[in-house]
Amino acid sequence: MTRYLGYLCLLFCTYTSSYSQSFTDSNLPIVLINTDGGVDIFDSPRVLASMKIIFRGEGLRNYLTDQNTSGFLNYNGRINIEIRGSSSQTLPKKQYGLTTLKADNLSNNNVALLGMPADNDWILNGLGFEPSFIRDYINYNLSRMIGEYASRTVYCEVVLNGSYNGLYVLEEKVKQGSDRVDVAKIGTLDNTYPKITGGYITKSDKTTGGDPVAWTMSSYIGTNDVTFIHDLPKPENVSYLQNYYIQSEFEKLSSTLASHNSSIENGYPSVIDIPSFADYMIINELGSNADAYQFSTYYHKDRNGKLRAGPIWDLNLTFGYDLSIWGFDRSKPNVWQFSNGDNEGPKFWRDLFNNPEFRCCLSRRWNQLIQPGQPLNYSSIEALIDKTVAKISEAAARDSVRWYPPELNFTSEIIRIKDFLKLRIPWMTDAIGPASYCTNVILPPLVITKIMYHPDTTRTFPDSDKQEFLEIMNTGTSTVNLSGVYFRGTGFVYQFPPASSIGPNSKIFLAGNSDVFIKKYGVSPFGQFTRNLSNKGEKLVLADGFGNVIDSVTYSDSSPWPNADGNGYYLELIDPSADNSIAANWTASTNILLNVTGNENDVMLKVYPTPVKDKLSFESSGTIKIIELFDFQGRLISKINVDSGNYILNMSSYPKGIYMVHIITRDKSYVKKVIKE
Repeated sequence: MTRYLGYLCLLFCTYTSSYSQSFTDSNLPIVLINTDGGVDIFDSPRVLASMKIIFRGEGLRNYLTDQNTSGFLNYNGRINIEIRGSSSQTLPKKQYGLTTLKADNLSNNNVALLGMPADNDWILNGLGFEPSFIRDYINYNLSRMIGEYASRTVYCEVVLNGSYNGLYVLEEKVKQGSDRVDVAKIGTLDNTYPKITGGYITKSDKTTGGDPVAWTMSSYIGTNDVTFIHDLPKPENVSYLQNYYIQSEFEKLSSTLASHNSSIENGYPSVIDIPSFADYMIINELGSNADAYQFSTYYHKDRNGKLRAGPIWDLNLTFGYDLSIWGFDRSKPNVWQFSNGDNEGPKFWRDLFNNPEFRCCLSRRWNQLIQPGQPLNYSSIEALIDKTVAKISEAAARDSVRWYPPELNFTSEIIRIKDFLKLRIPWMTDAIGPASYCTNVILPPLVITKIMYHPDTTRTFPDSDKQEFLEIMNTGTSTVNLSGVYFRGTGFVYQFPPASSIGPNSKIFLAGNSDVFIKKYGVSPFGQFTRNLSNKGEKLVLADGFGNVIDSVTYSDSSPWPNADGNGYYLELIDPSADNSIAANWTASTNILLNVTGNENDVMLKVYPTPVKDKLSFESSGTIKIIELFDFQGRLISKINVDSGNYILNMSSYPKGIYMVHIITRDKSYVKKVIKE
C-alpha cells in the first residue's frame, strides 16, 4: 500500500507542478474562499474564512469581476472550513467540509445556497479519484429520482486564496434535519420509550475519522468485520441504553433473516422499511459500488419508526471505476457487491437478497424502474449523463489541466460509464429475475379520507400540532386486518399494532395527541401518530408490512389544493371512491362532527326511532354521561347531562332535517345521524 501511495503522489504532484492557466469566468457558480491571513486549511482544527458565491442565475455566465456586486452574490459571509475525507486526503486536490457562520464567527448561519434548502453544514466534494467528475452526482440524482433522499448537488468552480482550485460539487452534508435526514433529534436523556426509539443515524464505515466504534457485525468473509459508528446521536453524546437499543435493532434484523422469519409481526419486515433497503441495494448495485455495504453506508431510524437504509453516500468507485492505482478492480458489471469476496458488509445484506419475499419486492421495484421513461431505464440515465456532461465540460477541461495527468481522460471515462451500464442493466435484470411471479399482491381497500395538517389555535387549544389528525376508511365490504400496515418514510410515523382491524365501510382516526383529540372532538382516536404532519405539504404513503403501497396522497398548502392551512379547516375527500391523489377531489371542511364514527361493539347502544317525529330514545348497556345535539352544519343546539343508561329527547319543536347526536359514555363517544320528519 505504501508503494502505491508513493506512486500516486509522484504521478499527481509531478504533473500539477507545471500548472499554469488563467481563470476569469464560468457557466457554473464560482465559489471564492479566502482563509483569514491566507492560512492553509487542515483536517483539524477548522480555520476561519470568508466565502462568496457568484451566481447570476441558471443558464447565465458568471465572472470573477462580479465578486463585489451584491446582486450577483448568492452568499457573502463567514465560514469555518476543514479538509475532509479518508483516502482522498492523499490527493493534492482536497475536498472540504464547511459551516456557514454569522458575523460573530461562532453562531451557525442557516442559508439556502444555490437553491438548496437552508442549513449551515456543507460539503465541497473535490471529486477525488474520479476522472469522469460525474459518478457521485449521477448516483445522488438517481437516488432522488426514484424517491429516496440523497444530498442535493450543485456543480461549481472554486478559487481558494486567489488560486484556481478546480471543479467541485457543493452538496449537503448527511445530517438530521427536516430537509435532510428527517428523523427526530434524540437527546442524551431520551433513554425510555418512546423517545429511545429514535431518531438515529448510524453508519458502517472506516475508522479513520477518529470516531469510536459503536459495535461490529460479522461478514460472510470471516476476517472482515463491519464497524458501526454513531452519527446521531454523536458518539460523545450517545448513552449506553441508546447504543444498546439501536444495536439490538440491527441484531434483530440479522437474526430474523438468518432464521428465515418473514412474519410481518415479528420477522424482519417488522424491523425494517423494506422499500428503502431495496432502493439502497438497487442504486449501489447499478453502479457496482466497490464500497457498498462496508463503508460510507448510512442507516436511519425515526422515533417509533422502522430502520431504513440510506442515504447513499460516496459512490465514486462505481460504473467500472476503482482504485486501480492501488491494485483494485472490483466494480464489475457481472458481480453482486454483497457477495463479491471483498467488501460485502454485514451478513444481512446477502441474506436479504436470498430471502424469497424480499427478492419479490426487489424484483418488482427493479423491473418497474427500468421501464421506458423510468429513471433507471438506460435511455433515461444516458440523457442525464449527457445533460450533466454538457453542463460541466468547460470546467472539467480546466480541472483536468489543473490536477489530472493526461492519461486520465474525461471523454473516455464518460464512454466507459455508458458502456458499463449497457452491460450492467441487462445482467442485473437477469440475475434478479422477472417480477411476473411476484405481482399478485392483494392490498386492502384503505383510503386516506381526511387530513388535518395545520389546525388553527385558540385559548382552549393553543397547540396546533396536537390537534392534527388523519381519517382512514375501509371502503370494502370485509373487515381488514391492519397488522403490519404502516406509513412509509420519516417525519410522520405510525404503524398499526398486531391483530388490529377495521370493519367494513368503517372509518378510524389517527391523532397527533389522543387526549387533545378526545377533548376537542369528543371521540377516542384509533391511535396516536409520532411527530407531525407538515404544514407545507408532504407525501403520505400507507403501505402493507412489505412496503407495498396501499394508498398515497401528496397534499399541499398551495393551489390547486383547497385552503386548509391554519384557518380551522381540514382536507376532506369528497368521495371515498375518487382518486385521492388529485387535488380537485378534495374540499376544505370544518364539519368535524359529521365525520366522527366510533366502534360500537364495546357497549350496546340504541338510538331510535329514526326517522323521528317527536321523541328520540337512547338506551345503553353503559352509562351515558352527555348527549349533544347538532344541526347538519355542526352547530350545537342542545347539551344534556344524562348520567344514566337511558334518556328520551323531545325533538317535536325542531324543524325537519338531518341532525347529529353526540353520545358520550364513560369510556368512549359515538356519533349518530338522525333524520327529523
